[in-house]
Amino acid sequence: MHDIRLIRDDPAAFDAALARRGLSPLAADLVALDERRRGLVTELQVGQARRNEASKAIGAAKGKGDHEAAEGLMAEVAALKTRLPELETEERQVTADLDARLAAIPNLPLADVPEGADEDGNAEEKRVGQPRDFGFPAKDHADLGPAIGLDFEGGAALSGARFTLIRGAAARLHRALGQFMLDTLTAEFGYEEVVPPVLVRDEALFGTGQLPKFAEDLFRTTDGRWLIPTAEVSLTNTVAQQILSAEALPLRLAALTPCFRSEAGAAGRDTRGLIRQHQFDKVEMVSITTPEASDAEHERMTGAAERVLEALGLPYRRMKLCTGDMGFSAARTYDLEVWLPGQAKYREISSCSTCTDFQARRMNARFRPEGEKATRFVHTLNGSGLAIGRTLVAVIENYQDEGGAVAVPDVLRPYLAGAERLGGTR
Repeated sequence: MHDIRLIRDDPAAFDAALARRGLSPLAADLVALDERRRGLVTELQVGQARRNEASKAIGAAKGKGDHEAAEGLMAEVAALKTRLPELETEERQVTADLDARLAAIPNLPLADVPEGADEDGNAEEKRVGQPRDFGFPAKDHADLGPAIGLDFEGGAALSGARFTLIRGAAARLHRALGQFMLDTLTAEFGYEEVVPPVLVRDEALFGTGQLPKFAEDLFRTTDGRWLIPTAEVSLTNTVAQQILSAEALPLRLAALTPCFRSEAGAAGRDTRGLIRQHQFDKVEMVSITTPEASDAEHERMTGAAERVLEALGLPYRRMKLCTGDMGFSAARTYDLEVWLPGQAKYREISSCSTCTDFQARRMNARFRPEGEKATRFVHTLNGSGLAIGRTLVAVIENYQDEGGAVAVPDVLRPYLAGAERLGGTR
């Protein structure tokens, strides 16, 4: 959510930032609408004061026997009683229009975000690990998976396309990945483990920026709640409508939850396998911090996700997303892309974003600096640590052998009763 006062103070800077997002100038229209709103507020306040003043004057005029003046004042009060509700209605409508327009504008990119129209404009920052030379043609997880329990047909029979039934060894590996990720984030990076609701109200999704613009990407229940597309929604909204003490920051929260996405704009994309599902599990990280600490927190959060990948021995690269590829609420995003031998390409497995105070304004989440009376908006950050289905894919493909077995990464063996390999023909 944007502050109209900041737009009013520097409309050129606002429009320049929108241009980096590929959007047309909006400041002039927003400022004009705000001026109209402020004019209505002023007219309403003046009218209310005059009504009160005239109402008192009626009694004084009658007391003096000045019936002509009293009648004139009564006529004025009657006119104001008609006009003031009209002004109140008009002011509410203009305010609602302004708020709706502001709510539909994405966050502004930070200065270090590269400019670009789409993913081709993203900047690679580093690569870690080398893709393995198998010595045989690497298979896609969709071909390897059924032998260890990825039941694509069973999932589709139960629920339709983009659902998978995970069974047996694959289910145990899936569970081990989630436990390992949470253990790493809590023990090494100080995240507090949370089990949040996966059903939320409208205001929670508005707060993190999914509503109203992206309703078609979500699943809604018959009682008006929404299934979360990511635990970012639940975790970030734990501070909604609150004033936190500076001493309580940063807050670092992590949760392993199912996530639900309609994938409305993904027709024909990744129709095989686990890459793009309507339901999937993910470990999510959320940080709530001060503006001064948010850049360092962004690096720290991304480093936590990188630590999980490195511990699993998965080659990856870090990408800084360009202005045209960032999400609606993000001011800067790092994507971590894991190497998938079956596709011979890097694919996103984690997205870590700082949203600056964009979500905090929508949620009215603030903090009070030590020794100060005034409050400030917190900064919110979120990141995947990691998407479990995609990590399962990466482990299956990177640890496959020629016989179709999957070696278990060393760090996961304690979670699998010491098992060293899953499936295979040998």
